[in-house]
Order: sequence, then structure tokens, then C-alpha cells
Amino acid sequence: MYVIVVYDVNVARVNRVRKFLKTYLEWVQNSVLEGSLTKAELRKVKSKLKDMTDPEEDHILIYKVSTEKYLKKDEIGEAKGDTSTII
Repeated sequence: MYVIVVYDVNVARVNRVRKFLKTYLEWVQNSVLEGSLTKAELRKVKSKLKDMTDPEEDHILIYKVSTEKYLKKDEIGEAKGDTSTII
């Protein structure tokens, strides 16, 4: 499945969360990563994120689509990450 992860976490955890997510996904913008994951990988990512964040201070959104071909994305402005390999 194709996922987009958007996070807003305490500054004390932001680098750790970003580095972890980059092991599975492509960084496309500040606090936004996306890419394909298996169901098992997604379970692992969610579990690890729960362990490394504080639910009273942090917020993470995970958008899922069955396949990238159903995702339509419009971009305005200069991309911060390398989106050339994403879509």
C-alpha cells in the first residue's frame, strides 16, 4: 500500500522520528514522508512510532491508499525533498 505520513511532534523527538521514518519512506517536505509499505512494515512503523512519541504532545497522521496509481497530487511551489521518484 502507499502511505503518506505527516507528523507534528515535540522538538525533542522530531529528529528521531524523521530519521526512523526515512528508513522506510521518502522525505518529501518538512514533517511529510511517503512511499510504499507492506502491511507488516506499516504495523512495525506504527508500533515504533507509538513507542517513540508522547500521545499528549505529539500527533501523527497516516494516510493510506491501496496503490500509488490512485493517488493524485498537485504541487505548488518548490519541493523540499526529492519527489522525482515518488510520483
